[in-house]
Amino acid sequence: MKKEYHLIPFDPQSAPGELELSASLTRQSDSLAVVYKLKGPMTSLSLRTIAGKPERRNGLWEETCFELFLMPAGSEVYWEFNLSPSGDWNVYRFNGYRLGMKEERAIGTLPFEVTIMPDSLRLEVEIDPGKITKSQSAIKAGISAVIKKRDDMTFWALVHKGTRPDFHRKDGFIIEL
Repeated sequence: MKKEYHLIPFDPQSAPGELELSASLTRQSDSLAVVYKLKGPMTSLSLRTIAGKPERRNGLWEETCFELFLMPAGSEVYWEFNLSPSGDWNVYRFNGYRLGMKEERAIGTLPFEVTIMPDSLRLEVEIDPGKITKSQSAIKAGISAVIKKRDDMTFWALVHKGTRPDFHRKDGFIIEL
C-alpha cells in the first residue's frame, strides 16, 4: 500500500515558506519504493551538479540531501540512506543510536532517478530490504531531508522530537512497513 507523508521543517520561521516536501513509501515483499517530491522554486536552492557517474560519497548531508532511515522492528540496529539530487548516494549501518557508523557494503549500488523542473524536484529510489534484514520482517522508517538554500540549511522530517534537528532519534521512525 502506498501512503504519502508530508515533512515539516524543524524551524518553520527559518524555512523557506515557498517550499513543500512530501514522500511516499510502498513496500512489497522484496522491494521498498520511495518517492520524494519537493515543490517550490528550485532556483532558490543550492543543488549539486548532476554527477556524470553517480557514486558512493560521504558527507552528502552537508548539502541538499534526501534521507531514509530503516530499523527492523525490535532492533537497535538501523540504516541511513543518503540520496543527493546529483545522483551520488551512500548507505550507513549503525549498531544503535549514532553508534558504530560504517558504510553498508551489502548495498554496492543504489541507482535512483532525479527529475528537476523549475518548480519541483522528484527523486525515486527502489531498495531491496532483504539486503539488510529478513525480507518479510517488519521495519520502522523515518523520512527526512536537508534542504540547502544558497546561504542557509533547513531540516525536514515527519516529526521533530528534540531541541535540535536529529534524524537518528528512534522516536522519529514512525512509519511501520
